[in-house]
Amino acid sequence: MSLLRKKPPAILVLEDGSVYHGYAFASSGETLGEVVFNTGMTGYQEIITDPSYKGQIVTMTYPLIGNYGINPEDMESGGIHLEGFIVREYQPHPSNWRSRMTLKDFLESHGKLGVEGIDTRALTRRIRLEGAMRGIISTETTDTDLLLSRVRAYPGLVGRDLIKEVTCKHPYQWKDGKEQALSSGAGAWLSERERPLRVVVLDCGVKYNILRNLEIWGCEVLVLPATATGKEMLSYKPDGVLLSNGPGDPAALPYIVKATEQILGKVPIFGICLGHQILGQALGGRTEKLKFGHHGVNQPVKNMQSGRIEITSQNHGFVVVPESLPDNLEKTYDNLNDGTSEGMCSESDMAFSVQYHPEAAPGPHDVNYLFNKFVSLMETKRNKSDDSDH
Repeated sequence: MSLLRKKPPAILVLEDGSVYHGYAFASSGETLGEVVFNTGMTGYQEIITDPSYKGQIVTMTYPLIGNYGINPEDMESGGIHLEGFIVREYQPHPSNWRSRMTLKDFLESHGKLGVEGIDTRALTRRIRLEGAMRGIISTETTDTDLLLSRVRAYPGLVGRDLIKEVTCKHPYQWKDGKEQALSSGAGAWLSERERPLRVVVLDCGVKYNILRNLEIWGCEVLVLPATATGKEMLSYKPDGVLLSNGPGDPAALPYIVKATEQILGKVPIFGICLGHQILGQALGGRTEKLKFGHHGVNQPVKNMQSGRIEITSQNHGFVVVPESLPDNLEKTYDNLNDGTSEGMCSESDMAFSVQYHPEAAPGPHDVNYLFNKFVSLMETKRNKSDDSDH
């Protein structure tokens, strides 16, 4: 504890008035966000670089974080998107041959506040019982009344469009494991029969591992900003469209829902996490906020088609309400912890989606087959198109 006392004191205040004391191990200042907990024992680099955490302060339930450092291979985006990072104990001396930087240095390079010494078990239990809450972390003042007034004035996530803060600004190609600029406009992507399957990814905050998986499956990957219309997506003559993960309230994204409606039934669609929520709205459903969300690995999901139990990685605070969906839609997956919807399929629209993350790493690999399902759907559609041309 003597080492902790040498670090700047930090205070966390939740909107219900709860106060937690700790120490800043990275950066200083003040930050606001929705406080959530993640149950992963590893994967902190993937978590802090996941754009879906925009607007949130993440608490790790595993007690020792930082022991394997940071490396360039495990990035899920180009930077850090969460608002603050809370751990029980920070390990400043990583031991891993792949490590290139400490977690402290990585957080500070992006101006993000990291806090240790907080009783994360007590904090997690409070969120678990009371629900995710707005919170503020500060190293600048210990005036809890002042901090409480600031956090209660913070708008939170409901009704906020955070996608425009994390989406790419211009279209790009994902090739050889990295972003590459397009040499020209849509004309460079005109259809050729022998070319690989072309996937347009609507970037709502896409994780790199989704793009890596598409490339592993042999796809040609083009990423478009989330503001792209259905017409713009189709102008690239894709064999399929993937609606990506992303942060915030899916009900605050009518422009993405409208764009999805414009491509329904024209090309195969695969939705992941927020993409599932977008597709659900485009098919006539609605979404709602969960009490404390699902953030972590080892989440059991039942495949309603096979009866198989699959272990998944998840990160979402909103869900599609299955009762709001049309009766002709197939509900494909259920969460065994709380019974919430984890997937759906509309065969007539060539569209399917899952609430969890089949690309997640680290985490289980039970559901990697979903990329194969997407590829097979695109191949079937292409073959039918070729047959109709003859």
